[in-house]
Amino acid sequence: MAMMRLRREDPRVVGSFRLHRRLGAGGMGVVYLGSDRRGQRVALKVIRPDLAEDQEFRSRFAREVSAARRIRGGCTARLVAADLEAERPWFATQYVPGPSLHDKVAEHGVLQAAEVAAIGAALSEGLVAVHEAGVVHRDLKPSNILLSPKGPRIIDFGIAWATGASTLTHVGTAVGSPGFLAPEQVRGVAVTAATDVFSLGATLAYAATADSPFGHGGSEVMLYRVVHEEPHLQGVPDALAPLLRACLAKDPEERPSTLQLSMRLKEIAAREAQGLPEGRPPVQRDRAEADRPTSRYPGRLDRTERLERPVRGTAGGPGQRSQPSRTDGSARPSRTDGTGRPAGAARPQRPRGAARTNGRPGPRSGVRTTSTGRRPANPRLLRQRLVVFFVVTLIVALGIAAAQQL
Repeated sequence: MAMMRLRREDPRVVGSFRLHRRLGAGGMGVVYLGSDRRGQRVALKVIRPDLAEDQEFRSRFAREVSAARRIRGGCTARLVAADLEAERPWFATQYVPGPSLHDKVAEHGVLQAAEVAAIGAALSEGLVAVHEAGVVHRDLKPSNILLSPKGPRIIDFGIAWATGASTLTHVGTAVGSPGFLAPEQVRGVAVTAATDVFSLGATLAYAATADSPFGHGGSEVMLYRVVHEEPHLQGVPDALAPLLRACLAKDPEERPSTLQLSMRLKEIAAREAQGLPEGRPPVQRDRAEADRPTSRYPGRLDRTERLERPVRGTAGGPGQRSQPSRTDGSARPSRTDGTGRPAGAARPQRPRGAARTNGRPGPRSGVRTTSTGRRPANPRLLRQRLVVFFVVTLIVALGIAAAQQL
């Protein structure tokens, strides 16, 4: 937030707070950066001297303080202190470091879809607390959104409407900022929580396009567009456009609630941050199929696959069953002699020492083999070979010695 030096006419001390800088000025007064004796920094708003004597403005200011006191939690600045009976009424809220959404977009350009959705989700959640306190902000716009390191914060409840409060404006008089206020505000009818939803939709559209969804022009032109024309959302990311269009519906009943808006924006923010397309990613395998064990050997069917494989073959007589086809597609002859061979067929010969393993030659049953297919060495045979080796070596050595003596 831009700060300016104090002017000659600015006070140096207000209540128990010392003022250091100007944070900004509005229609009701000036906002200062101040601090108390403990060093806590605050944003302190003081009504202008020419308005302090106006009872209507005092009432309006008192309503802002009352609204701030009623709100607990949410994305708002906490009320620290206030004096409504002072010569120049004032109140102080927790200082929120960071630029406004308006300044952020003006200096760095439009925000990405994920960032817009994340900011919108936090603001929607904050509005839930605001509305639960019976307060409607009525002036939600980019300059009233501060982007702090801990998340966005809503400020300036100067024209907020609280349950049970009487309006300070005449019927047909719009209160708010053209381009961001709702159609019901232009018509001068009762405001509801849906009024803030409309303003939030326009604010998020500004964050994504750096422009109001109702363009530019004089106040009368802008107010007419808000009531009678559809918003322009060109440039808004596709992931956000349908939701923002629902927020900007002319009929308040057709707008989503703040809770629905918060949940939907959280989903969009998470999906856009991961770069996922709209909707859920397709499932590659069925869960039952994924849990099914597969064969450990390539090209070999596991038991489940063999059971599910269609049976082919010819039907036999009583006591016979159809034989499954071979994996190569050839039909297997019917078993007639209980040995698995056709009747009268000669017994196939296999190499000596080979055992039958699924119809292929292999090691004998009960004989272990190594990973290379060879039998492990017999310890007894090794001992015999070692004895023979030493005996032969000894005999040769004795023979050589005897020959040298001769």
